[in-house]
Amino acid sequence: MKEIRQNISAIDLFCGIGGLSFGLMQAGIDVKAGIDIDETCKYIYEKNCNSTFVHQSILDVKGLELNKIFNDNDIKVLAGCAPCQPFSSYTYKADKPDDNRWQLLYEFSRLISETNPDIVTMENVPTLLKFKKAPVFIDFVENLKAQGYIVWFKIVYAPDYGIPQNRKRLVLLASKFGNIELLPATHAPGNYLTVRDTIGHLEKIKSGEQSKTDIIHRSSKLSKKNLERIKQSKPGGSWKKDWDERLKLKCHVSDKGKTYGSVYGRMKWDEPSPTMTTFCTGIGNGRFGHPDQDRAISLREAALFQSFPSNYQFVANAEDFKFQNLTKHIGNAVPPKLAKVIGDSIVKHLKDMGYGKK
Repeated sequence: MKEIRQNISAIDLFCGIGGLSFGLMQAGIDVKAGIDIDETCKYIYEKNCNSTFVHQSILDVKGLELNKIFNDNDIKVLAGCAPCQPFSSYTYKADKPDDNRWQLLYEFSRLISETNPDIVTMENVPTLLKFKKAPVFIDFVENLKAQGYIVWFKIVYAPDYGIPQNRKRLVLLASKFGNIELLPATHAPGNYLTVRDTIGHLEKIKSGEQSKTDIIHRSSKLSKKNLERIKQSKPGGSWKKDWDERLKLKCHVSDKGKTYGSVYGRMKWDEPSPTMTTFCTGIGNGRFGHPDQDRAISLREAALFQSFPSNYQFVANAEDFKFQNLTKHIGNAVPPKLAKVIGDSIVKHLKDMGYGKK
């Protein structure tokens, strides 16, 4: 006879400021705790996620500790997004397959073995699938299968799920109960959310200025020359064609630099934004210029592109405001809308299998 278990609870490894936890919570999953090594995430996480922030390195976490957080009769979900910088094509070295940067994903795998959750979900960068000489993702999947999980994974395009940025992410779901997969896409190119849909209503601000009513609607201060550059930039254009020669950087006109045509560029109003990164509030790091205001996007705009709701609390008070910290936290986050889709997919799967709340 099938054991009756209704409550679904989760622990979020590498939780950051709670994008994944918040989305799971919205899907009706009881997030018991988030664990992260960066204590500056604590206020934002606990303020928004109705959960406990555990300041600890994943390397030091033991499965026994996690099982004490879970309730014995709950359906247990272990979730996480290991920091993606080690898996970036910029940092990956094919001749160093044993690089200890892979360790965090192996630690995630270890904790799965030690806690034996019913469901596992992971979100990460698509390049994780490409690393043949350091097959950390293959090892992760094989370890799941060896423990009896049925595994599904796919590269997901964020605009397909109502997220207004050109973001591709690798999403994995694994279940002890049976076949599991992400819910079907909710949007198509004809109704993708755009930059205009997302930030068109916001108060106009200048370079380095802060809104009078919103502490995180604030942009970085541009130098005199960068202000000239953004004024000459056209939405969707490039410094190659738009700028006077005197404004072009030596590094960008080199053979290698010519491939970075989107840096210092402006977004287009009627398309999704570029992928948000940990440097998304600086125009020198990508196409992060506002479509028509002469500045980089603000922290609020970056948060909205990441699908954080407008009432998500990022700062306790003005004294705690740290611009670069927030840029990093927002850029690193799992988009809450994508996290809710993951959570909804888990809930539907469990209902189909006869578990979870009726």
